[in-house]
Amino acid sequence: MTLELAGIADDLTGGMMIASLLEREGVTCPLITSLDQLERLDPGADAVVFASKFRLIPAADAKKVVKDAAAALREAGARRLYYKYCATFDSTDDGNIGPCGEMLMEAMGADRMVFCPAFPEYSVTVFHGHMFLGPYLMSDTFKQYDPVTPMKDANLVKVLQRQTSKKVGLISHTVLHAGREAAEAAIEAQIVKGTNFFLVDAVDDDDVVRCAELVGDWACTSGADAMPVFLARVWKQGSAKSKKPLRNELPAASGHEVILAGSCAQATLSQLDYFEKRHPLFRVNLLEAAEDSDIVSRIIDWAKPHLDQGPIAIATSDTVANLKKIQAALGVKEAAQLADSITGRVAKKLYDLGARKFVVAGGETSGQVFDALGIKEVVVSSFDDLGGGYCHAEKPEPISLLLKAGAIGEPDLFSRGLARMRAS
Repeated sequence: MTLELAGIADDLTGGMMIASLLEREGVTCPLITSLDQLERLDPGADAVVFASKFRLIPAADAKKVVKDAAAALREAGARRLYYKYCATFDSTDDGNIGPCGEMLMEAMGADRMVFCPAFPEYSVTVFHGHMFLGPYLMSDTFKQYDPVTPMKDANLVKVLQRQTSKKVGLISHTVLHAGREAAEAAIEAQIVKGTNFFLVDAVDDDDVVRCAELVGDWACTSGADAMPVFLARVWKQGSAKSKKPLRNELPAASGHEVILAGSCAQATLSQLDYFEKRHPLFRVNLLEAAEDSDIVSRIIDWAKPHLDQGPIAIATSDTVANLKKIQAALGVKEAAQLADSITGRVAKKLYDLGARKFVVAGGETSGQVFDALGIKEVVVSSFDDLGGGYCHAEKPEPISLLLKAGAIGEPDLFSRGLARMRAS
């Protein structure tokens, strides 16, 4: 088997996003959470995404995830490897984007690595090495208050340089528009001077196209959600394969309907408020839950009488102000672990009660749910108005899911996701 592209995503919703965007391009791209699944991969796959929760773990552990994934994916026939991180460059000065980039470059025996985090379709752009959300520097947006990975510096060259011993250079907007030969010459000149990492300007999709054309044959690249789409367009040029129909409906899964939310992004909070006006919602108070060893049993006792009546929701999500109080009392890591533990155990017990349709809000939360339910591979729908997270697992039993990144979606997304699952 030859895989044109293999993604290594640092969280589940991010991996789901690029898989669904590739599906929209006519690229068959399953998502796996276990490298063992490569032995059973659909032989018709053009690409694959391996997603694992390594965005926030210690850098040394994250590097091992990338090293093992790179080795397995190369052995499975991958021509190009793509390290996918958040479009808002979520990380700290200790990593993990720089260290994982180093590891991937080492694993591929490469002397260069490109970083293209722009996602113009969602107004995330990079100019003169600075990240913008719409007209605002990312450091001037809500991201400056992120409780785990605050964006205090929009200069991504400096941000990345603090994470790595590699010298970080810039492929500027001007260089990109000078043409491919000029850009290649500029890169070679920087490599001679000891630069191996290259942050890329991208103010619109045209810049991402130019970047993809420039690095289309590089063994390893990295970035956010947009880049794989344009890499696919590069490798598909002249291809005899006809474009397959979009896959917007997946096999149905019968059973109860559940929303599980862990994200504290404003979009998720608005979606929960919208849902609560129409259906039952259990809001978990983490400060109280920390003192309650029976919290999961209480949630399940609350859920049982509602399950036959329609969708229910359980949320550990909270406002930024409340989250700061929780983290001050429990610790940042401890609060996250408590929320994840509760969500995972609740997901498994609801599954045992017959839940087979899940909408999950938040990348870390989605990973926890997959682990709890033993899901190792999913078929991914083509990207559409659901935001790229609609998928279906056949094992251990048929399950329909919509995984959403915290900041994605309109207030009625939960309802629209469940409606799609019912229509399948």
